[in-house]
Amino acid sequence: MGVVKFLKFLRLKLRGRRAAERVAAVDIGGEGDVGDVVCYKFKGEGAIVYAWEEIRKFTMDFSTVIGYGGFSTVYLAKLSDSLTTAVKIQFRCTQRLNEAYKQELEILLRINHPYIVKLLGYCGEDREEGTLILEHAVNGNLHEKLHNSISNLSWRRRMAIAFQLATAIDYLHQNCIIHCDIKSSNILLDDQLNCKLCDFGSSKMGFASLVVSSNSKSRAALLGSPGYTDPQYMRTGLASKKSDVYSFGVILLELVSGMEALDPLSGERLTARAAPALRDMEKVVELVDPRLKSRGDFDWEEPKAVAEVAATCLSDSPAHRPSMSDVLIALRKGVSSISYLV
Repeated sequence: MGVVKFLKFLRLKLRGRRAAERVAAVDIGGEGDVGDVVCYKFKGEGAIVYAWEEIRKFTMDFSTVIGYGGFSTVYLAKLSDSLTTAVKIQFRCTQRLNEAYKQELEILLRINHPYIVKLLGYCGEDREEGTLILEHAVNGNLHEKLHNSISNLSWRRRMAIAFQLATAIDYLHQNCIIHCDIKSSNILLDDQLNCKLCDFGSSKMGFASLVVSSNSKSRAALLGSPGYTDPQYMRTGLASKKSDVYSFGVILLELVSGMEALDPLSGERLTARAAPALRDMEKVVELVDPRLKSRGDFDWEEPKAVAEVAATCLSDSPAHRPSMSDVLIALRKGVSSISYLV
């Protein structure tokens, strides 16, 4: 049975099982509300509240910058001799940025997953800056490893990251959270090159989907990252779990090909460049990263299986895309390289 048919079969099979797993219904009010939905229990752990002066000392007066975001700066910090962390300073100069910070903090306080960056603490003072203390992923992010580094991620490691990311997204979806900005630069890598999904500033919690305001400035601020964003989301402003599934499909192509989601020179999307291979799986060999070809340490059937999963994730209609639970099962079935993780 092919992966596509297998996914369709799983969709029907899992529908009944999910109904039995649901534990509570919540009503989320406010703009963009879509009514009552079913949510899952959270398994988050507490984080420590720090004073600003303590955070300043942890960072040695914010002396070492380790990263930048659109509206944030990340600093290296030491909470103790044995614990190095990352301190994210989020600017809150507008209502939207303030809401994004509060949303990210609320989500991180509620969740706990091995492949999602862990919140260790935050600043409890009412300041213009929002401050999050996060576990430090020493190997940077996936985008750097794939595109800006001489190091060569093996096929097995790439597939491990894909599987771990799928596990993290599935966990979010089962807890009624849509990430809304899945991209390789938001996939941090720890000392063992394990996935640590981060950046929940655009995420939505407590509902199955979100209608973005028709205001053009508001919509532009919420529509994710070029090359990764679901075209349906771009057209309608309606985000759903299937928007994350689409972005995950782009990540799969990025891992297989070693190419960026958006070509920095031509501006061409990876989904367009990969389209011939996704229509004819015999052409997938042309898509595979040359660095992987030179290693030759993988089964050539696996890139085809991954490309087939990516193709379903990238379906034009969200209704035709698999759930992340379906994706996990398909990856287990088609990629033996991750058998040690299952």
